[in-house]
Amino acid sequence: MDLPLKGIRILAIEQFGAGPYGSMYLADMGAEVIKIESRTAGGDAARHTGIQLSDADSAYFQAFNLNKKSITLDLKSKEGRQLFHELVMTADVVWNNLRGNQPERLGIDYANLKSIKPNIICTHISAYGRDNDRADWPGYDYLMQAECGFLHLTGEPESPPARFGLSIIDFMTGAVAGMGTLAALLGRERDGGKDVDISLFDVALHQLSYPGTWYMNHGIKTDRLPRGSHPSNTPVQLFKTADGWIFIMCMTEKFWGLFLDIIGHPQLAEDARFANMGKRAENRDTLTSVLDHILSGNSTSHWLDKLKTKVPVAPVYDLPAALDNPFVADIGMRQSLPHGERDLKVLRNPIRFNSQRLPSKPGHGLGQDNAGIIGDELGHIERLSELSDRNII
Repeated sequence: MDLPLKGIRILAIEQFGAGPYGSMYLADMGAEVIKIESRTAGGDAARHTGIQLSDADSAYFQAFNLNKKSITLDLKSKEGRQLFHELVMTADVVWNNLRGNQPERLGIDYANLKSIKPNIICTHISAYGRDNDRADWPGYDYLMQAECGFLHLTGEPESPPARFGLSIIDFMTGAVAGMGTLAALLGRERDGGKDVDISLFDVALHQLSYPGTWYMNHGIKTDRLPRGSHPSNTPVQLFKTADGWIFIMCMTEKFWGLFLDIIGHPQLAEDARFANMGKRAENRDTLTSVLDHILSGNSTSHWLDKLKTKVPVAPVYDLPAALDNPFVADIGMRQSLPHGERDLKVLRNPIRFNSQRLPSKPGHGLGQDNAGIIGDELGHIERLSELSDRNII
């Protein structure tokens, strides 16, 4: 497959989630992403997180670093910075997810690199940004969920605040950073190089979307609702079945009418308490009780079979059931990659070009590409052992 980012080189100084997740999207679409890692620090901390596949490699690491190369480089040393500058001259993007005050200190922002390559794009992912009084704060996804209101919006009304089950702020921030980087690359011929800044906090806050707009304009405070309910549309929530749970989304009056016909209770449309979306929201608890009684008379699979293609509906799966779902295999979202002496099972990139899934290979081992990039390409092949012995690479 001819991938659209073929020929784009990205130098990535990154670890854990947001940075690696975003740059993996770019690598999957054909960019040459070269992770620059510190050998003395053991490389990206993700290499040592969770279940180990081998030395300095883990399933956690591979989940965020498919299709990437790796070199080791001490960016705090004079010789390491010189080698880095040689690499910058060959690159299109310098990408990092360091604390906000670190890029300038390490000299990896546009102000420091424009004299080396005027059209370089420098993408910075930080916790709170680089130009405010929190620039030196460390920060992670869960903290953003806490401060930006996500925990207060998640879970049952009577329960303590709960975080979203996955690091969704990391993932969204990485994807937004990728989009910002691609925009900068598209405008580079006209505008030249630049800094692209994205923070976890900004992305989290932006995702407050319509509840945020409601509050800022109308003073409406959105609170947690039972069963994961939508704040205004009803019934859009979990319901009990004979053997578990089902999520039904009657987002329009059309779906409400179809739903009642299919479950065999069209008379509920005439009930004044449920006459329209507003009334149903006012009487949500009563409606939940009525529909629980009806739906608990049959299994989840029974209702799925009846409702699919007509009313938006989904089963409620745990993680194994979600991944072992036959539909996941049917659409090709799982794949096995040869990795050492084993096959590595990973999820595919959700983007498709001309109906084709994007190709993948495991992320490279720590410093695996030192010889090819620092040695052969930059012309330091005879110095590799000496540079390694001095922990420059």
